[in-house]
Amino acid sequence: MVKVIPLADARAHHRGQSLEAFVRDAAFGAATDTADVADLRGRRLHDLRISVTDRCNFRCVYCMPKDVFGRDYPFLPHGELLTFEEITRVASAFVALGVRKIRLTGGEPLLRRGIERLVAMLAAIDPAVDLTLTTNGAGLARKAKELKDAGLKRVTVSLDSLDDATFRAMNDVDFPVAKVLEGIDAAAAAGLAPIKINMVVKRGMNDGSIVPMARRFRGSGHVVRFIEFMDVGATNGWRMDDVVTAAEIVRTIGCEFPLEPTLPNYTGEVAERWRYLDGAGEVGVIASVTQAFCRDCTRARLSTDGKVYTCLFANDGFDLKGPLREGVADAGLRSAIAAIWRQRADRYSEIRTAATGRVPKVEMSYIGG
Repeated sequence: MVKVIPLADARAHHRGQSLEAFVRDAAFGAATDTADVADLRGRRLHDLRISVTDRCNFRCVYCMPKDVFGRDYPFLPHGELLTFEEITRVASAFVALGVRKIRLTGGEPLLRRGIERLVAMLAAIDPAVDLTLTTNGAGLARKAKELKDAGLKRVTVSLDSLDDATFRAMNDVDFPVAKVLEGIDAAAAAGLAPIKINMVVKRGMNDGSIVPMARRFRGSGHVVRFIEFMDVGATNGWRMDDVVTAAEIVRTIGCEFPLEPTLPNYTGEVAERWRYLDGAGEVGVIASVTQAFCRDCTRARLSTDGKVYTCLFANDGFDLKGPLREGVADAGLRSAIAAIWRQRADRYSEIRTAATGRVPKVEMSYIGG
């Protein structure tokens, strides 16, 4: 069971600050200075991931395995989800505190009815914010133009193999890879570019697809990012033996297409970038298991039902839905988020062990990958 910490009851999670001081800084306390928001390790807010639904039409083995998320799984009822208006209020507060990138995720965000209306609402907050969305691509062909017209700037598509049999086995709902490729083409035609394509690599399952994936998208303008199989949640059966390391992935690609490292786009970018020596574009590797990037992490997550999580590997969150529905003012909302962030000390990937890998954590489908 995921434990949620109300804003007014966080004593054990806020070292060096009394409960009273935390409450005073929180939603219904006195207004606090939100001009300089850094966590306990000096990391500033930059990215916000918003999970708009905990539902998905895939049952990927590393995220929502079918034996757990079966027909009778109790997904959140609609009334427990944040409304679009509530999401927009929270996002506006985060932008006021320094967020420059917002990503819609899930579950599968395209399953949330009227998602293009939320995109338009978020796009209106600040045109300078990079507004993006991560999708499994199943519904992208029919939604791409609407999303672009609403103000979405880019999409990231999850695609774990180009081999149809492997892809169907990994999504575990027998969905064909051709439909995802159709969605990628539609997104490119709509102008949702540059498109990023995420491939989670699991040893013995799709590691043979690394080079074909790199080959397929070389020179296309799209960027493939290879992701180490991570110990997210508590249901995906993670083992270190199943991890294909980023170093191995880079070596595998480099033997076919020589690579060289290149600089990150911004501080806190999770993907390590590598470009082809012949100028045919780049790939990325996300190495949360073997190359911890906690020291630069600037990312917060808003769950489907309105809780703020300050780490992908967290097992608890801070409730904002309650204050929102009790009438908190915008200044109070900003103060609450600032107080949460200032108390943040997360560095899970730096302290990961085999034992921590088995500790229950919030599921990725609940807070977004």
